[in-house]
Amino acid sequence: MNTIPILDLGRQYKVIGEEINAAIQSVSTSGRYIGGPLVAAFETEFATYTGTAKAVACNSGTDALYLALRALEIGPGDEVITTPFTFISTAEVISRVGATPVFVDIVPETFNLDLDLLEAAITPRTRAIIPVHLFGQPVDMTRLMAIAQAHNLAVVEDCAQATGAEWGGQKVGSFGDIGCFSFYPTKNLGAWGDGGAATTDDPTLAEKMRMLRDHGQCRNYHAEAVGINSRLDTLQAAVLQVKLKYLDSWNSQRCKVAQTYEQLLGPVTRIVTPPVLPAGKSVWNQYTIRILQPEAISTPGAYRDQIRSQLQSMGIGTMVYYPLPLHLQPIYQSLGEQPSQPVAEGAADQVLSLPMFPELLAEEQAQVVHGLKDCLAD
Repeated sequence: MNTIPILDLGRQYKVIGEEINAAIQSVSTSGRYIGGPLVAAFETEFATYTGTAKAVACNSGTDALYLALRALEIGPGDEVITTPFTFISTAEVISRVGATPVFVDIVPETFNLDLDLLEAAITPRTRAIIPVHLFGQPVDMTRLMAIAQAHNLAVVEDCAQATGAEWGGQKVGSFGDIGCFSFYPTKNLGAWGDGGAATTDDPTLAEKMRMLRDHGQCRNYHAEAVGINSRLDTLQAAVLQVKLKYLDSWNSQRCKVAQTYEQLLGPVTRIVTPPVLPAGKSVWNQYTIRILQPEAISTPGAYRDQIRSQLQSMGIGTMVYYPLPLHLQPIYQSLGEQPSQPVAEGAADQVLSLPMFPELLAEEQAQVVHGLKDCLAD
C-alpha cells in the first residue's frame, strides 16, 4: 500500500512551482526584502478577496490576533470570551495583552462555540468575543454578531483555518471588527514560512495595527506606543500572491474530498462525520471525525489513540487536534478552578483528523477508509 500523509505540499508545488520560483526570483533581484509595493499589493488583493476595506499583513496569525486586541485597547481587567477547543494562540494573545480568557464550551457537530451558552458568560468586564472558525467550519456569525451588538462587545474572528469560508454567502473575517488569518504553510492559503494578516472595515483600527506591527512607530523613529516587530516579509508576500489566485479552486477541491469522505464513511459504525452546514461554506482545512469509544474501554482517548497507531502502521497519516482543551492547559491553572467544558473535553478524547488536501486522490481516500474499517473491526 502507498503511504498517505495527512498533508502533501509537494504535490501543490509540482503544479505552481514555476510561478513560485519566478516570483521569488523577482524578489531576489529587486533588493527589496521587507515591506514595499509588493506587500502593499498583496494587502490590497487580500482585502478584496475577503470583502473588507483593509488588510494589514504581519508575521503570523498569532500576531494578527495580538495586534487586533491591542488596536481595540483590550488589556488588564478585561475579559475576552473564546472557545477552549482550539490552538493555544487564541487564548495566549488574550493573556499577552493582560486580559483574562473566559472559555465557553463548544457544540459537538462543528466543534465551534456553543452560542446557546454565550450570553451566560458575559459579565460587566467582558470586552470582546473571539470566535474560531475551526477546521474551516464557519461559526454562525449572524447570531454571534447579534449577541455581540446587543451587549456592545467587539468581535475578533479567528480565521486561521478558514480562509475563504463563508457564512450566508459572506466571507469570514468580514463580520467582526477585525478578522485574523494565518498563512502558516499548512493553512488553505499558506506561505513558505510564517505569515498572517488582519482584515477590517475600520480605517482607524487598520492604522493602529500598522503602527503597532512596526514597533509602535507613526513614522520612522517616532514611536507612539509599545509595539512589536511583526512585518510580513516580501518573499512571503510574493508566494501568497501566486497562491491566492488558486485558493478558490483548491477550496472547491477540498469540498469534493470532504464529500467523498462523507459518502465512504457514512455507513461506518463508531464514526461521527462532520456536518455540511446549510448556511455555511466550509473550506475543510481539516477533515475531523469522532471515534466513539466502546464502553469496555475506560481510559479516555485510549481507543482513538489505538486506532491512530494502527493507521500509522498502515502508512496512513492522521493528527489529533486537540488532545487537551485550553481550560485544562497547565498555563491556565493559574486562573483557579475552571468550570468543566464537557463537550470540549469529550471531543479531545474522540477527534481524529484524516488526510486532507486538494490533491488527495479518490483511491487514496478509499485506502484511508478501508484501513479505518479494518481497525474498527479488530
